[in-house]
Amino acid sequence: MNIPSQKKCFELIEQMNMMSHIIDHSITVANVAYYLSRKLKNRFHEIDIELVTSAALLHDITKTRSFKTKESHSATGGELLTGLGYPETGGIVRQHIILDSYTMNSSVSEQEIVNYSDKRVLHDQVVLLEKRLSYIHNKYGTQRGFKEGIKIMWAKTVNLEKKIFSHLDIKPEELSRNIELRIKRQDYEQWLGTAY
Repeated sequence: MNIPSQKKCFELIEQMNMMSHIIDHSITVANVAYYLSRKLKNRFHEIDIELVTSAALLHDITKTRSFKTKESHSATGGELLTGLGYPETGGIVRQHIILDSYTMNSSVSEQEIVNYSDKRVLHDQVVLLEKRLSYIHNKYGTQRGFKEGIKIMWAKTVNLEKKIFSHLDIKPEELSRNIELRIKRQDYEQWLGTAY
């Protein structure tokens, strides 16, 4: 398996000219995903923490350009990373908005961790699921065809939260105060300063 290093993730972020606020969001999502994957690995040994963290850091890799192109950034982000030789990372990025399947009675997967982590981060702040989903509903729920999909996604994400936290020793509302800042914006800025 080929997983992009943190340095490679930063290179891709720079190459794709990601907007600053999307970089901040992605770094926070990566920190949430790192924390959850590390805690869940005690129960599900097959979880690859490096894969989860890299996919979370790159989950919005094509979002900046999607504002102009109107492309599905989850689909094109997955395609981009797969084309660059990171198919596992690309597969997770492709599912960061909608999972291919939602099952309650299976192991917690890497794609579920990244999907859920993204749903807990509003801009660059870890918030309760209800606050993030309300934001998604208010921002996208008025678009034709999105309202019903958001309602379905909301219900599935609530169940995903129950699944994930049934294996943890904290409650969902305690997540924000337990996150460790493994990756910081300064790490990216420092890399950027040495890259040129």
